Amino acid sequence: MGDRWHVEVDRGVCIGSGMCVNHAPTGFTLDSARQSHPRDADTDASEPVLTAAEGCPVEAITITLAGSGEVVFPPEE
Repeated sequence: MGDRWHVEVDRGVCIGSGMCVNHAPTGFTLDSARQSHPRDADTDASEPVLTAAEGCPVEAITITLAGSGEVVFPPEE
């Protein structure tokens, strides 16, 4: 993909399902309260991270292009 992404998890929305960790174990981790965190806020674009965001049951994950802030996920309506 070649881009750099900025990944955020809204911990007020996250329900700790662990789906993100299942899809992208190198991209996300759960803390002791089962809240998701990106392992690195800025990371190389990757299909597993995008799949994790798409698979989040409560859409708590936001991905933007690092630098420009252009939204990658969720798609703007």
